[in-house]
Amino acid sequence: MPEQETQDTVVRLFLCGDVMTGRGIDQILPHSTDPVLYESYVKDARDYVRLAERVNGTIKSPASYDYIWGDALEVWEENSPNLKLINLETSITTHDEPWPGKGINYRMHPENIRVVTAAGIDHCSLANNHTLDWGRKGLEETIHTLQAAGITFSGAGQNEQQAEEASALDTPNGRVLVFSYGSQSSGVPGMWAAEPGLSGVNLLPDLSEKTLRIIKQQIESIKKPGDIVIFSVHWGANWGYSIPERHREFAHRLIDEAGVDLIFGHSSHHPLGIEVHNGKLIIYGAGDFINDYEGITGKEEYRGELTLMYFPEIDHSNGLLKALKMVPMEVKKFRLKRAGPKDAGWLKNTLDREGKPLGTSVRMDVKRSLWLEW
Repeated sequence: MPEQETQDTVVRLFLCGDVMTGRGIDQILPHSTDPVLYESYVKDARDYVRLAERVNGTIKSPASYDYIWGDALEVWEENSPNLKLINLETSITTHDEPWPGKGINYRMHPENIRVVTAAGIDHCSLANNHTLDWGRKGLEETIHTLQAAGITFSGAGQNEQQAEEASALDTPNGRVLVFSYGSQSSGVPGMWAAEPGLSGVNLLPDLSEKTLRIIKQQIESIKKPGDIVIFSVHWGANWGYSIPERHREFAHRLIDEAGVDLIFGHSSHHPLGIEVHNGKLIIYGAGDFINDYEGITGKEEYRGELTLMYFPEIDHSNGLLKALKMVPMEVKKFRLKRAGPKDAGWLKNTLDREGKPLGTSVRMDVKRSLWLEW
């Protein structure tokens, strides 16, 4: 097939893992919330700024709204994705009452939504374990803020129906549908589940036959020929490379039986192995993308400061993966920068090692971009 015809059938996406713009990051932006925290050891969000500065030097504040994206802005320009999709793991609110007993509560000031629009983000998955950190009032303000900014979202809502709704996003080469779910295995409290008359998140109750059947029905009710269906799911532990067999089985069945074209998993603080099942991409854990973890010790072996920008190319005529490019990044001073040769190589080797049992490998080109092979 001629190259032009091939390109006409391809949708290029940008995906990344957890975007955590609360706590320390919120404190360096132009409009910060009250820094009070209710954690066991840290009681002031500005302490996370101090921890990062102790390791990597002074962070100038207030920072511009595009500051945290750093080199990612150039990477986006180079790759020109049709859509940018993130998992936003932060409540956007000034509401001061945290969810009782939650312990760790992320929020950023609504005025700081401009940090999201500065990156040109098209869609936020909200079905995660921080969306209701500041209660249902905090969720309500999050929803209103995203709507006012023109940013689509899925996975949470004012009631069960809204929380279950998929986002439908148009591209020049086809429509993309995003269904977002959050699992209790990632720390989503069961009481956060949206109900007919109660706001909350779209909770994935289990990985049973019944759940699969419900998801299949939801997809069939909206999917049209040529649509690409993304299943965004917040599941699994924060640390460790092991992928539960039940996750693999469920992911395979979502593709084979429910009409899903791409599994976009997140929750792990570092990238996990990647699989291609019957031509469809499965990202089990995308890893964090931006957070305020600099200076926090422990788990150093996972290199949590290293992150990935994922650029899958999907054929909208059949949902098959044509290519997956990944750009290694590093978080330093709450800012994304391109990873150096050694760090990019470490990510390549890690993805190679973890992908081997899944039938994938990774090659690195001269520009230090990583390409999935299957």
